[in-house]
Amino acid sequence: MTPPEIEAYVDAAAAALKLPLSPLHRPGALQYFALAMSMAELVAAHPLTLEDEPAGVFVPIAPAGRSA
Repeated sequence: MTPPEIEAYVDAAAAALKLPLSPLHRPGALQYFALAMSMAELVAAHPLTLEDEPAGVFVPIAPAGRSA
C-alpha cells in the first residue's frame, strides 16, 4: 500500500469503528499501521504447505501466589 492508501484505510477504519482519531495521534497510528502491514507481508510471503503444522496453543498461567 502507498502512504495515501494507508491514510485512506486508517481514516475509513476509524470512521467505521466510530473511533475518534486525534490529529496528535494520527501520525503514530499511520506509522504503526505501515509497520504492521510490513510484518504481515513478511508472513504472507511464506506460503503454507500441506505438511505444515499449526502452532501449539498458548495457555497462560497465573504468577505464583495469584489466582487466575
